[in-house]
Amino acid sequence: MFPLVALLAVSALAQTAAEQTLTETVSVGYVMVPFTVLGPHNTPITDLKRKEVSLLVDGFPVTSDLFEKSRNAPVSFTILLDTSGSMALGGKMDAARAAVRTLLGQRQADDDFALYAFDAEEARAVVPFTQDAALIEEAMQHVKPYGKTAFFDAVATMPERSRLGRNSTRAIILLSDGIDNASKLTRADIAGRLESVAIPIYPLGLREAAEMPKLDPKRPNEQLSDVALLDEVARLTGGKLYLGNRPEQLAAAVAALGQNLRAQYLIGFAPTGRGAVKYRHISLKLAGRIRAVRVRAGYRGTEPPRPALPVRDQTSSERKGSR
Repeated sequence: MFPLVALLAVSALAQTAAEQTLTETVSVGYVMVPFTVLGPHNTPITDLKRKEVSLLVDGFPVTSDLFEKSRNAPVSFTILLDTSGSMALGGKMDAARAAVRTLLGQRQADDDFALYAFDAEEARAVVPFTQDAALIEEAMQHVKPYGKTAFFDAVATMPERSRLGRNSTRAIILLSDGIDNASKLTRADIAGRLESVAIPIYPLGLREAAEMPKLDPKRPNEQLSDVALLDEVARLTGGKLYLGNRPEQLAAAVAALGQNLRAQYLIGFAPTGRGAVKYRHISLKLAGRIRAVRVRAGYRGTEPPRPALPVRDQTSSERKGSR
């Protein structure tokens, strides 16, 4: 079994709460926060109760009016395939094909899929969203790796394109070795754009774990990206990085991410319209049995709804105000 690199904070079982914060820019009047929780052995928890979840904004409790869960939610999968020359080495393209075959083989009713490919140019649609798995698999067989890699440019366009899928649960499956040598965008550019993305990206890093690089601050980030970039893409979007370059490794990764995506929860609230429009941090406080949480969190908007204060606290506040 190859290492699975978890990208978001993990809370110990002995702790009384697990919290994780990311960024989401919300331009509508309702804030929805999808999240996945994991228990012992990193298995998805499918029986989470509403009372086990507390929603916080900037550290203060918020009243939520939405809590939904699904164990078999249909998913719209956007497959983003690196077809640059480096993918011809070390059996990487064969591994990518195996991963896609596994993904298609585990499909459920109402799942749909789109295939995009990129090399030195912006990602191009090879197969638009479809429920016909044969179209995706056939297209994968005809892909030929060639040229340089515009990784940043390709990833930047994917969140918007993934919204063309029919399902509310969406994910981007990124198959790449993480090399960039042709993008117009820089690493800083892509990080800024992904901070506002609410669709998780699951990179399947076609490298062995031993290839995980040590970051060198003296080395220009945009010259040669690597597995650390894949790590960052997943962390910013609430996804998870899986590493491996053998077909059986990627097949196991696809099975795991499918479990996580279908065991999702959704919590939400409507901002009040009061106060300044500004960036506000969201976090989830969860019950002690939670070992890890992957969540989108944060919005730019007005104040959230707060729970009503107990009568005695209101009286205390009034007394302080009258002094």
